[in-house]
Amino acid sequence: MLGAVGSFALMDAMLKQLSGHYSPAQVTCVRALASLPFVLAAVAWSRAWGELRPRNWTMHVIRAVLGLLMLVTFIHALQRLSLADTYAIYMAAPLLVAALSVPMFGDRVPTRRWVAIAFGFAGVLVVLRPSGEGFTTIGGLIAAVSALCYALNVLTIRVLGRTDTSRAMVVWYLGLLALGGGLWALPDWRPIASEHWLVVVGIGLTGASGQYLFTEAFRRAQPSVVIPFEYTAILWAIGLDFAFWQTLPTAFVLLGSAFVIASGLYVVYDERREALARAATGAPGSTS
Repeated sequence: MLGAVGSFALMDAMLKQLSGHYSPAQVTCVRALASLPFVLAAVAWSRAWGELRPRNWTMHVIRAVLGLLMLVTFIHALQRLSLADTYAIYMAAPLLVAALSVPMFGDRVPTRRWVAIAFGFAGVLVVLRPSGEGFTTIGGLIAAVSALCYALNVLTIRVLGRTDTSRAMVVWYLGLLALGGGLWALPDWRPIASEHWLVVVGIGLTGASGQYLFTEAFRRAQPSVVIPFEYTAILWAIGLDFAFWQTLPTAFVLLGSAFVIASGLYVVYDERREALARAATGAPGSTS
């Protein structure tokens, strides 16, 4: 998950650069198409074509629709907000995933972990506190919609992971994403300028590696364990904002981010401690 977060942060910075020249739907399509060759090359190298067979078409389509909405709204938000501000609002998504996994999958989250999740959400509020505009501007509302789509998208991976391989999920997700984004962007499609092709290649490389690592992370562990590592994205956002746009976060962004990261690390620690205790006693679920 740490590798996925770093890859996606670099990709998002490049998406923000393209968003000033092309529509969000076209950028979404380009993001998917640019990653497909790298993913398919890895499949060809491993001669793993048989792993691409889809077994649950319905969930593949649902996941692609959620992904399309997630990316289009996310790119819309990037057009209006800095990378760090967008990520600050987006940090509510991991909290949503951890919370929704309880009613949807019956995951057990003890009270102490709920307290940590609430502490993390308070951190998001601290990040948004300086002006409160994150909740009322169009960019902030769009980022919130994207965060919700992200949370639901993550939960579909758990369902698909029961029947389909990681390679199948990544390839069909990118393929359907490219198709949907292309059809959406068709009326306003613009040819890619020559000076943007290097950016497109970078998006493809980081997007493909990030997507595979992301999917594999959620196949191997419960969302409540994997998701906290997503909070490190704010550190990437701060660095990339300064490197590319010479902007720095406010003290509230730093303080709130510290709250969120601390709560996420506690959730990981608590889950790991519980798993080790189960393994020591031979309780059910000790191998999870």
